[in-house]
Amino acid sequence: MPRYVIVGAGAVGVTLAAELRRAGREVVLVGRGRQLELLRAGGVRYFNPDDSWALDVPAAGGPDEVGLDSGDVLVLATKTQQAEEALAVWARQPVGGGRWRAGEVLPVLTVQNGLEVERAALRRFATVVGSVVWVPSTYVADGEVANPAGPARGVFWLGTYPDGPASPAARAITDDLVAAGFEAQLVTDLSRWKASKLLGSATFALDALYAPGPDRDRAARLAAAEARAVLTAAGYDPADTRAETTVRLDRFGLQPIDGHERGGSSTWQSLARARDAETDFLNGEIALLARLAGRRAPVNAALAARVQRAVTEQTPPGSLPSDDLAGLLAAATVLVDAETLRAELAGSVAPALLDVRWALGDADGEKHYLDGHLPGAVYVDLETELAAPASAAGGRHPLPALADLERSARRWGLNDGQPVVVYDDNGGQSAARAWWLLRWAGVADVRLLDGGLGAWTAAGAPVVPGAQRPEPGDISLSEGHLPVLDADAASSLADSGVPGDGVSGSAVPGDGVLRHGVLVDARAAQRYRGEVEPVDSQAGHIPGAVSLPTADNVGADGRFLPMAALRARFAGLTTAGTGPEVGVYCGSGVTAAHEIAALAVAGIDAALYPGSWSAWSADPARPVATGPDPKERKPA
Repeated sequence: MPRYVIVGAGAVGVTLAAELRRAGREVVLVGRGRQLELLRAGGVRYFNPDDSWALDVPAAGGPDEVGLDSGDVLVLATKTQQAEEALAVWARQPVGGGRWRAGEVLPVLTVQNGLEVERAALRRFATVVGSVVWVPSTYVADGEVANPAGPARGVFWLGTYPDGPASPAARAITDDLVAAGFEAQLVTDLSRWKASKLLGSATFALDALYAPGPDRDRAARLAAAEARAVLTAAGYDPADTRAETTVRLDRFGLQPIDGHERGGSSTWQSLARARDAETDFLNGEIALLARLAGRRAPVNAALAARVQRAVTEQTPPGSLPSDDLAGLLAAATVLVDAETLRAELAGSVAPALLDVRWALGDADGEKHYLDGHLPGAVYVDLETELAAPASAAGGRHPLPALADLERSARRWGLNDGQPVVVYDDNGGQSAARAWWLLRWAGVADVRLLDGGLGAWTAAGAPVVPGAQRPEPGDISLSEGHLPVLDADAASSLADSGVPGDGVSGSAVPGDGVLRHGVLVDARAAQRYRGEVEPVDSQAGHIPGAVSLPTADNVGADGRFLPMAALRARFAGLTTAGTGPEVGVYCGSGVTAAHEIAALAVAGIDAALYPGSWSAWSADPARPVATGPDPKERKPA
């Protein structure tokens, strides 16, 4: 029967030591600092839902105190950022009186998150057993580790690294884990299971930094979706843990332990203990894989950087405000300032630049582009490339057919995985159409140059005349990545979310809560009220819609209002339900995209009604409202 030499006396290390020892396996636990002192004095207590006891296992401060034997199994239970140093030290330790080195003859079991440690272990150990671990233990104070899992004490998926049939060591370790009360499964495709765990681990940063709420939930969806796209592009096929497993997940649940409430993930615990976190190997791993593929992972990269800043500043876990998160996401997914863009254009993953100068009544967008544009920018014609031909049913700017959009995007030189920045010279109101349309078509990394051409020149950056004709790109698009509404859905949303009596259509509900949803009219207030209608067949608005003009999203400098101001502007436009509860329309679906971008900066997801007022007002069967009241019907 092997002896388990567990290197690392944190949450997972102590849990393994306690449960393996209780199952009759021989264990040595290697720790450091105050935790090691307590281990040697019998002062480390382990709690699970059924019992608690002081650990009674041999403790060591390093390999010199252990004396390795050929029957030992090394268990690397350090944090990922400490693994490289530990592997180097333990791999060269003598075994069997010095005849061999540990890396030559002993198996090492790795229990870290991320994808890095197994590769590092294989550099020094001939036999590596990797694992995916679900062990929800908490270690925030020396001398105490609490594991709320039960009746199974945790779940392990184990496999030989690199992928392949299970080694004898992997089989023996699996048997011992099962005997110790864990659910454990041997797999031959460990990399898929590691990738699957990484999708969940990418949200640990959010758990560590922010309190639960809609903003954190939205960020988790964005981080996980980005991580999945990067992993897929890197050749990983994340396992479906629940569908593919053979272990009994019904035996794994969290149960309360009096006086030991679980605070959060391993990253949360690192912040609670004011220690370095493993985020560089979680969100940072996604950023690394993206860079290796010549692309970006802006959400995960931003989260990795934010955790490291929190470590430096000793930020208590869960203490950052939601405004901090909204600002982080806005910078990662919606807006880029001129100075940041200049730096990115000089970097190794330079974004493609699209010039979308267009305005209602101004047909000279291409001429303005030829007079001067950002170096490398390609002109995009909104009328012919970002819209299909006008029709009564589709409105003045229907969404283009996907095949047509893909041909245009390739003409612009866009390639799969390439970041994109779009701009115009009118506060982003036309460029936002390209931002929304590309994201709808599956291009995740698209941002608006905040302030457009004016902000670029104000920063002292150059413009150049003439046309840019790039090499054709290879981008592949797929529709449906952002929600849309048809006329019936827009009508239903407007009917469901109208505020009560006395609330103006130019404001959100006074109590700040909508019961179902809201439809936003992004046109100028005069057009909403039906006082003027310069383009479409009828004046007025969709009954039940509220007025929030797009023009009020930006300041006099053409830049978006500060995030806090936008959050205040859109306060109340969310509910506790799921799915898109905010819909937006304008005249023809162009400036509504700008409203959706502003809502995204404020942390609110919204659906677009592409036909907008031009399609609605062309249908004589559709009702029309006028005046400031959302539901005041137009007289017959």
